[in-house]
Amino acid sequence: MMSIIITPTILIQPALATTATNLSANTTITTTANDAGYGSFTLVALNQSTSILSSSSAEKHNVTLRGLFDDLGQSGGWNQMLQPALDELNRRHPDMNIQIQYTEFPYDVTRNQILERLSNDNNSAVDIVSVDQIWLGEFAGKGLIRNLTSEFEQWGRMSDLYEANLDGSVYNNTIYGLWLWTDIRGIWYWKDMLQEAGVDPESLKTWDGYIAAAIKLKDYFGDRVIQGAHLLGTSYDEDMWYPYLWMLGGEILELREGHPTKGVYWFPSYNSSEGVRAMDFLKQQVDAGIEPQTEHFWGTEFVNRTFPVMLEGSWMPYYFPQETWPTLEQQLGFIPMFPVPNQTIPTSTMMGGWELAIPARSQNSDLSWELITIMAQPEILAPFLRDMGYLPTQHVLGDGPSSEPLKQSVPYFEEMVSMIPYGRSRPNIVESPEIAEHIHQAIQQVYNGSAASSKDALDVAAAKSAQVLGW
Repeated sequence: MMSIIITPTILIQPALATTATNLSANTTITTTANDAGYGSFTLVALNQSTSILSSSSAEKHNVTLRGLFDDLGQSGGWNQMLQPALDELNRRHPDMNIQIQYTEFPYDVTRNQILERLSNDNNSAVDIVSVDQIWLGEFAGKGLIRNLTSEFEQWGRMSDLYEANLDGSVYNNTIYGLWLWTDIRGIWYWKDMLQEAGVDPESLKTWDGYIAAAIKLKDYFGDRVIQGAHLLGTSYDEDMWYPYLWMLGGEILELREGHPTKGVYWFPSYNSSEGVRAMDFLKQQVDAGIEPQTEHFWGTEFVNRTFPVMLEGSWMPYYFPQETWPTLEQQLGFIPMFPVPNQTIPTSTMMGGWELAIPARSQNSDLSWELITIMAQPEILAPFLRDMGYLPTQHVLGDGPSSEPLKQSVPYFEEMVSMIPYGRSRPNIVESPEIAEHIHQAIQQVYNGSAASSKDALDVAAAKSAQVLGW
């Protein structure tokens, strides 16, 4: 049975796409960009790039699928997956000339751009959009994307998805998107630095051991490092607190009866005893001298060896040249977990990633869904995952027969995939951004000491969240 499990995307400023991109001599891709960094692409099937403009094309029905996507931190990144999927789609429909036109946006404007364009009656119909998993409920609740439940059932591959990733495609017990890839977070460390300082990596697995190791590493390396371990203190620091809440059995929200207008609706539960205990662990780190870092570079600060230990995402290997990957595990250590209170408690992690959805007003919804399922085929998706640094949402690519190339090439791939069953995602309801901000404010109050206690900070935040949720 599907359940709604209430993820981050790497915020990387992309370069402007200003020149044409050619995947091969037979591919037509036009690329433009404006001052805002929006790139526009047109992909034509390889086997039809010449005939589409010839007189023979009159015998075929011309179809253009239009998309709005996040730029994934690099302009044109979608082409690697879209091009082979488009070729296959055209092969399946010999009576059509199908091409793809899409615009991509930097992450910080993607949500608003897609919302505006899907809500604007004056805009041309859009056929496919990329949706950050945490936006799914907002898009669905506003009626902007299609119910895909019946399409999923007919597809027949629902069981191929990891349970957490299937749950993350659901809003109000209805499937609205296909979660194509994900990421996890775990403990990265420099083996030589821990060895030099006499720190046992095993000690990082528990809360007490993690703090003691951070102190010892800082004392040993002094000014050669910023801190012994990294502690996130940015505007999204709540993302690194959620796993501590979840591993203790707590939840961000719970369904509760008696809502003034909705009967049963979500109510903040993160100020529970589990939430307080999780917040206290952050406070213990600050009390031990581990300063929250107000700037975050998604792992480059670890690569530069300014932190011997860092809780960071599965994208970490991609900050190293791929030619170093065969020997990277000799230098880097990775523990697939967040530190736990004690080793009898299972760990947790937070997952991010992108889903593909079909706008409600799409005029080519059947072709769009077919294209999405082709993109999800292991032979098309696997090379994209390998080159972009993402983890699969499908068993066949994570621990099945199609996972071997990824296991053989990506450092710690199996260890990172082993965390997916322990992974969770943030609430995908409309009010989620405001609730996250309330939790962030509570964390900051604990960090700077302006709250009397973790409980006080969380209670104040939960009261604000309850009001936003309509209680």
